[in-house]
Amino acid sequence: MPALTLSGISNAYASMRYPVINPSNRKCSTIPIFSLNNQYSRNFHLSWLGFFVAFLSWFAFAPLIPDAIKTDLKLTSEEVGNSNIVSLCATLVVRVISGPLIDRYGPRKVMAGLLIIGAIPSGLAGTISTAQGLYIVRFFIGILGATFVSCQAWNTAFFDTKVVGRANALGGGWGNAGGGFTFIIMIALFNQLLADGMSPHVAWRVAFAIVPVPILLSVAAAILMFGTDHPAGKWSDRYKAVATTLPASDDQTSNSENIKTKSGDDIETGDEKNIKVTVTAVTATNLVSELDTAVNNPLSLNTAYEIVLNPLTWLPSLAYMTTFGYELAIDVNLATVLYTLFKSPTFGQTKAGYIAGIYGLLNVFFRPLGGYFGDLIYVKFGVPGKKYLTIACGVAQGLLSLGLGFYIDNHSHPSLEVIIVIFVIVAMFNEVANGANFSLVPHCNPNSNGFMTGIVGAMGNLGGIFFAIIFRFQPYPLGRAFWIAGVIAVGVNLLLCIIRVPQF
Repeated sequence: MPALTLSGISNAYASMRYPVINPSNRKCSTIPIFSLNNQYSRNFHLSWLGFFVAFLSWFAFAPLIPDAIKTDLKLTSEEVGNSNIVSLCATLVVRVISGPLIDRYGPRKVMAGLLIIGAIPSGLAGTISTAQGLYIVRFFIGILGATFVSCQAWNTAFFDTKVVGRANALGGGWGNAGGGFTFIIMIALFNQLLADGMSPHVAWRVAFAIVPVPILLSVAAAILMFGTDHPAGKWSDRYKAVATTLPASDDQTSNSENIKTKSGDDIETGDEKNIKVTVTAVTATNLVSELDTAVNNPLSLNTAYEIVLNPLTWLPSLAYMTTFGYELAIDVNLATVLYTLFKSPTFGQTKAGYIAGIYGLLNVFFRPLGGYFGDLIYVKFGVPGKKYLTIACGVAQGLLSLGLGFYIDNHSHPSLEVIIVIFVIVAMFNEVANGANFSLVPHCNPNSNGFMTGIVGAMGNLGGIFFAIIFRFQPYPLGRAFWIAGVIAVGVNLLLCIIRVPQF
């Protein structure tokens, strides 16, 4: 038994260090997160890092707006709510646009371009002096939220069907955790600048200049220098990837000395570091999923029409609207809700921001867990398993949000500890649902993955706007927005059960 356990640990470690390539499409069937010496590892880490740093600007206002920015700009609560809604509007539009751009030019170039463009309004944050100026800057900073589409499409291009759920969930989860880290970073930096003698008027503006802009530009440069477009090489060469053999490339060299055929049709080959990579041959008999040989095609009007009319498009889209949309609304409103509920000499903006940041930080674990469950269920139940996992988690999230809202409204002095426990459990199901959703998305219209990812991502943002409007126009009692959002999540997800999906 010990030997078996050690062997299992060794194999698990190897799968997280060495890429295993499917020769039929050159995609990787492991997630080698503990390596940077192959293109699969580099692109995976660059994908989530690009999405992660986008939050450093996109969500940078949320931890400081309940007190510092609101006081400095003399904002009303309504204007704060309006700015939260505006921050999500540009993301909605740009996510739809970025999908077709990815299908044509590839996710790497689109990701880098979004980070560079988003750095411009981020650098102008310090010039804001009115509510209108806040709306304008937050609108254009919202462009950065579209990096999510590139993140997911990039991983789908490089990772095989058996692990694409985990790859997308890890990339999305670790990237989404940027929302939580942004709360910690911006509050800590703001407080340090105050301790160094700056006034609040200057400190929050300087914080934007120090954190988002240089990081956004640095990561964009790294993506352009170290990332690659596709397992086949250039994005224009992506059609060459679907083949029955695995030709040599920069990351997989082969010659008469390092190729050896074994029983089970396994092949051993080396990459540029001469680290062994096991390649399992895939035959026509086990190519059962359309995703295995799918290639991103440039979008045409006919294709767009077919995708929009396909019910399969709206299964993950509407589900994501209720789950990621809910998460976005919570991210931008939770600190304000906590600050309003518990404001006292010992509970201020800093404590409210740190506690609210927990919600985003949980993405590090729970969103990847959703992708893992999706891949696990796929082995036995196929795509329907991913569908019902996504729906079940969405329904659970809705019921728990309903409970949170009722608890807040039915207690004149609600317990902070109870609220934290409830919203952590909500976050568990919410983020597992998001991860499971993007293990399902690659199976829906797989030859237009960029456009499909853009639609689903945009619907997530539409949900964010919708739920943020609920928080904006139902501010009191404070629990009402939570239970209204819960009812909507339960209803929409249950209706999605009628949409049929392919078996594989």
